Amino acid sequence: MDRRAFVVGLGAVLAAPLHIRAQQPTMPVIGYLSQRSPTDSASIVAAFRQGLKDEGYVEGQNVAIEFRYANGQIDRVPTLARELVHRQVSVFVATGGTGSVVKAKPVVPKTLPIVFAMGGDPVQLGVVASLARPGDNITGVSFLLSEVAAKQVELLHELVPKAAVLGFLGNQRDPTNEAATKDAQAAATTLGHRLVVVNASTESEIDPAIAALAKQKIAALFVNADPLFTVNSAKIVALAARYEMPTVCSTEGFAADGGLMSYGASINEANRQLGVYTGRVLKGTRPGDLPVLQSTKFQLVINLKTAKALGLTIAPSLLLRADQVIE
Repeated sequence: MDRRAFVVGLGAVLAAPLHIRAQQPTMPVIGYLSQRSPTDSASIVAAFRQGLKDEGYVEGQNVAIEFRYANGQIDRVPTLARELVHRQVSVFVATGGTGSVVKAKPVVPKTLPIVFAMGGDPVQLGVVASLARPGDNITGVSFLLSEVAAKQVELLHELVPKAAVLGFLGNQRDPTNEAATKDAQAAATTLGHRLVVVNASTESEIDPAIAALAKQKIAALFVNADPLFTVNSAKIVALAARYEMPTVCSTEGFAADGGLMSYGASINEANRQLGVYTGRVLKGTRPGDLPVLQSTKFQLVINLKTAKALGLTIAPSLLLRADQVIE
């Protein structure tokens, strides 16, 4: 062998970039899209990471996560979804609001696996073909919202049984809003209350919406589950305090933020399950072979500090049913 040729060849190999010489396997990337803000997503992201870990995936070690947040603005979802698709992610995760999957699905190629966590009925909303056989590239976790709306009206009834008027704050842009409004209306009528419904679709509309309810002299307020309201939880709590409105919301953490009560499915548990499913898809399981899970863990949290500030006495029977009482 020509010694000079060998030296030249060896020099070319040594001069090659390190990534070409090593040829290390590429780490899979999860595209994570949430309607919430990064701050309001902290607990659900932690739960998601725990689910991934349960399946053997740890961020930074054997999987990467590319995050996108809509900050409560559902109209931003399609653009953010396209960004993640162009990033060539391995799995597309949609969470933090039903709109994350409803608005993202049409722009995600059918060759890219989608795993979601959402409220409402994914079949009725056209997200999956059926719970048992969701579709070729999609599966996830769903938790009840409209049925919870009726339960929350019942909780308000227990707080103010003689009240004539209750209030409902919704967001017409949210895919689950119509069903939740109908269920809340039906429950209020059954219990002998009139339900006044107002909607807010942007942060600037929240203040006048609640002010309009105050003018109607509502006795208590039900805030529908929506990422816009989650992102603006502190504003809603402050307005409820200003107008002395007992307020209940299904969003986990609302009572901890100063709201009177929260009741609904455990969003954290649903997102842990979301992480588990994402891990299974990364391992090669076809999403269509994973039935849609229905979250069955519900939590009632009551903030006694807020109740005292409002001059409300919570019935012992209601306190006994609470999973957590904040004193």
